[in-house]
Amino acid sequence: MAAADIQDNLMTASNDLERLQRLLSDASDALLGHFYGASGQLNHLLHTMAQHPDVDVRQLHDAMQHMAGAITAMQFQDMASQLIHHTNTRLRSCADRPAAEAMGDDEDGTAVVESAPLRPNPVTQDEMDAGSIELF
Repeated sequence: MAAADIQDNLMTASNDLERLQRLLSDASDALLGHFYGASGQLNHLLHTMAQHPDVDVRQLHDAMQHMAGAITAMQFQDMASQLIHHTNTRLRSCADRPAAEAMGDDEDGTAVVESAPLRPNPVTQDEMDAGSIELF
């Protein structure tokens, strides 16, 4: 019975990670919408500045700061998604292994155990700073 309990707990954690991934994806979609909105505003500011050189450039600088923040947030979303997927794969592998050993094969065939990821961590970065931009 311990194998079934372990499998249930690991699958619950895996399902929680899948829900977290959906929430993160929804937040990312909203972020992208704001990103494109900011991009449109920046284009408008650039057009206005070209026609009126006396316009305060601080508005453009502020808008660029917001864009840099949006790009950093998108990078965070990408790294978080990679970590969630990696952890979810590892949890499912851990959940399948004791279940396959406890229950064995049945009339439908051999029990399938998903392989655990070979690398311990898909993302080596552990903090986000503004700076160079690398979108994945």
